[in-house]
Amino acid sequence: MVATGRRSRAGLALMAVVLFGVVAACGGRVGENGRFGVVYMDAQGFYAGVRVGMQQEAEVLGRSPQLLQLNAQGDASKESTFIDQVSAAKVDALILSPASATASVPALKLAHESGIPIICYNTCVAEESAREYVSAYVLGDPTRFGELLGERAAEYFLAEGNTEPEIAVVNCEFVEVCIERRKGFEQALHAELPGARIVANQEGATIDEAVDVAERILTANPDLDAFYGEAGGATMGAVRAVQARNKVGQTVVFGSDMSTEAGQALAAEDILKGVVDISGITVGKLAARAADDVRRGEITDYTVVPAPVELYATPEDGSDWLRAHPDGVP
Repeated sequence: MVATGRRSRAGLALMAVVLFGVVAACGGRVGENGRFGVVYMDAQGFYAGVRVGMQQEAEVLGRSPQLLQLNAQGDASKESTFIDQVSAAKVDALILSPASATASVPALKLAHESGIPIICYNTCVAEESAREYVSAYVLGDPTRFGELLGERAAEYFLAEGNTEPEIAVVNCEFVEVCIERRKGFEQALHAELPGARIVANQEGATIDEAVDVAERILTANPDLDAFYGEAGGATMGAVRAVQARNKVGQTVVFGSDMSTEAGQALAAEDILKGVVDISGITVGKLAARAADDVRRGEITDYTVVPAPVELYATPEDGSDWLRAHPDGVP
């Protein structure tokens, strides 16, 4: 895949900005300890943690490679342009959370054919393509992720004496891991509460999208008992919608991905009743370590690197998380 015209100029401009940031931050000769191309789906929250974790682990490994970075914002075309550029630059590894299980495949194929090891984290392309082009995949088990939250939701509603709750899903199911999260959630929920019903399932991965989606769902389902947010934006968008529609005390939220706002909402105890999280910092460390293992030949075939999955279920859990993450980086 070769970028041309405006797309090529945009990619070159991006690389120039990235290089300037690294020179200013690190000093010395750019790239003397190697270079990693890194793609994030966002610049904050979980992905900010991934960036910090990669930098920390790279320093532990004694390499401190130059990071050529892109916030793809879920845009496969932006991602493709960037991968074209880092493939031509012959980076030591490409570390990314692909925007699409299918649309991202041609760009990964190009990187692979350019001899660049690929490390996925959080999301990846479809398994058949991953096994062909990807060296390592850092993944918190998405089914277990959903199960933990389904178990927490069942526990909450049983304590409330509600055996037939109506729950709506605000999803991020343009990526496979979110589909697996929902399956795990529903399986664990229905194991304890067979009468529970999923009354809606709509996409809203960013906070702004999720607020609109959740408000529309509340309009259509005024007696809704709960939302399940499959990602951080979906979770906090649902929380804000419950507040905006004066449903506090009626509709609760079970969600994904810890952040300062999520920690505060969990500590407040009025809407958010449980959050399952995979630490971005931990994932970043694992991804940097996997890239180094691939570079040194310790990983030679497609390998899944497990990341820990954690449940935060109480107000105390929220307060503890806030104390442990004063900078808000998860």
